[in-house]
Amino acid sequence: MRIVLYRGDGVSEPWEHAFASVLPGAQTVIWKEGEQLAHCDYAVLWNPAPALLAQLAQMESVKAIFLMGAGVDALLKFGDALPDVPLVRLGDAGMGVQMAEYVAHAVLRYFRRFDEYEQQARHSAWNPLPQHPKESFTIGVMGLGRLGMPVVEAMRHFGFPVRGWSRSPKDIPGVPTYAGMAQFGDFLHGTRVLVCLLPLTPETTNLLDRHNLGKLAPGAFLINVSRGAILAEPDLMTLIRSGHIAGATLDVFRHEPLPAQHPFWNEPRIALTPHISALTMRQDAVRQIVAKIDALEHGQPVDDLVDRQRGY
Repeated sequence: MRIVLYRGDGVSEPWEHAFASVLPGAQTVIWKEGEQLAHCDYAVLWNPAPALLAQLAQMESVKAIFLMGAGVDALLKFGDALPDVPLVRLGDAGMGVQMAEYVAHAVLRYFRRFDEYEQQARHSAWNPLPQHPKESFTIGVMGLGRLGMPVVEAMRHFGFPVRGWSRSPKDIPGVPTYAGMAQFGDFLHGTRVLVCLLPLTPETTNLLDRHNLGKLAPGAFLINVSRGAILAEPDLMTLIRSGHIAGATLDVFRHEPLPAQHPFWNEPRIALTPHISALTMRQDAVRQIVAKIDALEHGQPVDDLVDRQRGY
């Protein structure tokens, strides 16, 4: 078995070592720009190069392409240039817990007013603030999949009212759920903290614009840990400056790294992190990919197949 590895950031060697330790009988090859592949059974990619995809598309031996993460937009953007083989994304691979940790920190920082205490401390101000009432501090989670559900459970653990929104209907005991664009406005109305965990698709691009963010409760807070292009960034700045949005914690951006001249850097009501809310746990990810390769080799179904029409 021959597995081709490629990462757009060039950090492929640790993945090669991980595959060698988990699947020692396979030959793993790191593809480099300008090289010609002779044979490949499986490809494991992240931010792939067009030249590599073109070569894979011409090979009859390729059985599937695996992604080194949960997001698929960097691959699906190639459209018809993609090989006509199954595309398989990572499931959880340790990212669900990390996402819940990140969101819990961001929510509690806002709810307990730690962001305001940080500002006071810079001015040597000792001023206890009244606490927000928890019963009206509704957390709205957009995206109820493998990464969204740990966030829902973490917020419920702390006793917050939680609601969820997804593309298709979900039944979560004890959690009001909304589905589709027909119920999106109802979901947003009354939401105090909006957490975005949606995949990036044509339908979700710029979904969080001035019109939709304006439906949130006054003084609402935004947490985006999915994809930057879901958020209309200038609209968020407008709503923060008007006071309708109290602030935001953002881990993802339309252009990454976030340009030095971007206005987000100078807005104290926006907390920024460099796309680290849920890092891929390499060893867990490799074990998951190897298990799925084994299933495919034995004609068994695998989870996390990408639906090209739906975009995730």
